[in-house]
Amino acid sequence: IKPMVGVAGLMAKVISPGKRVYDPGFFRLSGQKHVFRCWNKRGHGSVDLKYAIAQSCDTYFYDLAYHMGIDRFSTHLRQFGFGEKTGIDLPSESSGLMPTQEWKEKRYKRSWFPGDTVNIGIGQGYWLATPMQLAHAVSIIANKGIRLKPHVLHGVSNSKNAEEKILKPEPFAPVETDARYWNLVTQGMENVLRPGGTARAAGAGAAYRIAGKTGTAQVFGLAGGSYHAGRLAKRLRDHALFVGFAPVDNPKIAVSVIVENAMGSGGHTAAPIARELMDAYLLKKPDADKTEEETAQDANKPAAPAKTKTTGKKVGGKKRGKKAQ
Repeated sequence: IKPMVGVAGLMAKVISPGKRVYDPGFFRLSGQKHVFRCWNKRGHGSVDLKYAIAQSCDTYFYDLAYHMGIDRFSTHLRQFGFGEKTGIDLPSESSGLMPTQEWKEKRYKRSWFPGDTVNIGIGQGYWLATPMQLAHAVSIIANKGIRLKPHVLHGVSNSKNAEEKILKPEPFAPVETDARYWNLVTQGMENVLRPGGTARAAGAGAAYRIAGKTGTAQVFGLAGGSYHAGRLAKRLRDHALFVGFAPVDNPKIAVSVIVENAMGSGGHTAAPIARELMDAYLLKKPDADKTEEETAQDANKPAAPAKTKTTGKKVGGKKRGKKAQ
């Protein structure tokens, strides 16, 4: 969520590429006792957007959302497809929820509070997003604002020998903003998988450049404080998330991974799975595109005769040998 929130903040001119926010480990609204905690209790110190993405600094995005306000926040994030169906050709897709003041008043008969805005700054609270929406949104960052309708069906053919009709991507209205903003956020996402980033282990040794973001999805609400995941029933533990795309310089794949009720962060549980998916897609072997029929035919072919070689030593002036396979 944070990369999309970062772009939205830049678009709304709430933050600038160089703006820094001090993180003491929490965020507090003026005149309020309640604190919104960062995952790093010690705080990250003074951070800018790129570092805030790499370190997943909650305080930076609490502050950003608060100063942006729910109206602008909701308007800009809807451009990334949140709060509506992506239109993918699968049944029962959910639209998720991009909350507004009007929605809360209608749903709960209660006013929208500043603390509500602070919470959704890190994707928590009333904001609901599906894995498909997350993959779709991160693809928009990969494509620098170009938004395409996702689909499962690759093409259509009327018969076995007929030429396949490949379906062309269907474009949506693009997300238009300064190209520098896409580059800045992408750099922060690249740093997530580099030394010091929250998914550094998953990025180690990659043969291509990866941009990504780790995350957590709440299963139940917690009124302040913290908890020990090991002491909770498995069904109550947070979900671990990772979104990303690769290669950075020529994007070909965007992924969204969720590990339900994980005993670990997105960087430790979800990011390694995303890396395996990317490796399988980008570094596939020459025969990876073979059909099941072709693979079966190869498997049923008779094995080629094993080559033999002769070794031996001279005995009584003659060479006595044996065949070895």
